[in-house]
Amino acid sequence: MGEQAERMYHIVDDLLNLSRIELDEHQVPRHDVDLGAVVRQVAEGLELEARDRGMTLVIDGADELPVQGDREQLARVFQNLAHNAIKYGDPETEVRFTGEITGNRVRVTVRDQGQGIPREHLHRLTERFFRVDKARSRAAGGTGLGLAIVKHIVQRHRGELLIDSEVGQGSSFTVEIPLHRVGRADG
Repeated sequence: MGEQAERMYHIVDDLLNLSRIELDEHQVPRHDVDLGAVVRQVAEGLELEARDRGMTLVIDGADELPVQGDREQLARVFQNLAHNAIKYGDPETEVRFTGEITGNRVRVTVRDQGQGIPREHLHRLTERFFRVDKARSRAAGGTGLGLAIVKHIVQRHRGELLIDSEVGQGSSFTVEIPLHRVGRADG
């Protein structure tokens, strides 16, 4: 009973968070944020969880990635993506964060070395409560709302979420957000 109450608490909390995000989705956040620092902080916070599964978290190229945004929401994006990578990646593998600036965009990819997701399910992953493997997802925990939350936060930041996966090869989730150089003239 305690376990189910905890699960219900998380579902209600995620639904409330998703509602707040959707309410603000039309307002672009305007704070200077170093997405590289956000990624490093998230990885540091999940180090123990990864270690419990014998996994390592590797960060490539996430030195300084300037965007305009809401730091807390962006941290939530990468917490959700990294948590999923740890949860669904194979034990004794790595989760790799890759950050780069490409043209006028900042791109951060979270890649796991798990079972992968069949292509026919990729377009539904950001739907509320959608699960590819219901039994495995329920056993691993979670609410089925994490990727829906990610999608809406990324949309609020005028970005894009790209998902790529191949069965047996793992999955990668890439977030692209407009680059913001501090002091640049907007117009």
